[in-house]
Amino acid sequence: MVYLASLAVAAALLVHQVTERWEMSLADGLTIQVPPPSEEDAGAVYSARVDQLVRLLGEWPGVGQARHLGPAEVSALLEPWLGEAGVSQDLPVPALIAVELVPGAAFDLAALTAEMRGVAPGVLVDDHQKWLGDLLVLGQSIKIGALVVVLLIIASAVTAVVFLTRTGLAIHQKVISLLHVIGAHDSYIARQFQIHALRLGLAGGLFGLCLAAATILSAGAWLRSTENEVLPDLALSLGSWSVLLLLPPATALVAMVTARITVLRSLARMP
Repeated sequence: MVYLASLAVAAALLVHQVTERWEMSLADGLTIQVPPPSEEDAGAVYSARVDQLVRLLGEWPGVGQARHLGPAEVSALLEPWLGEAGVSQDLPVPALIAVELVPGAAFDLAALTAEMRGVAPGVLVDDHQKWLGDLLVLGQSIKIGALVVVLLIIASAVTAVVFLTRTGLAIHQKVISLLHVIGAHDSYIARQFQIHALRLGLAGGLFGLCLAAATILSAGAWLRSTENEVLPDLALSLGSWSVLLLLPPATALVAMVTARITVLRSLARMP
């Protein structure tokens, strides 16, 4: 159970890391795509049109900086998708203009788009905020799903501890009755069961965490060996590992409290 819970929590933490990085790097930004030049627009005419767009963007209210990405930068962006062999100088690719917006400043995207299309028909505006918002919603959904999984695992663990504790009480019923005769309190008997549950929960939690850590590290090493630049870095941060380290003691605590409550309630019903 700790193994499954660790994987679910690790998935939620990874999604949080990735979306946080994307939000920091892509917020307040636009990407302008100028369609590849036709035979009539090739050469100096096309370059002049792109330069005119850069000047227009640089002077537009709410825009902090506009920069035309060079061929080397565009090739670097395409390489993860097409590979080195797929990026050719003869490949018709659009000119890209990276735009940084002034945070919090008023910005009229519709008016800017209309103005740019007057200079270069067919210009496409990629608003980072729009699809970044969709990614954040997806990330939030994954985190909620992971939380639901963890809650279901906790419920299963509590149920298992309850049944195991009741089984132990039934097996040792004669010993418990004898302890009552010689004056042992219910809290003393409950303490023996809760210490046993604490030890088992801690041992099982550490074993499950070790298996989960091996799985996470192996998956990360395999992804790095594939040299896939499309996927983001899926390595857990030090803070995320610290959260996972809390799972074994939390599991042991849940097992201990569940065992104590179960024993006290069961003993209260005994004659």
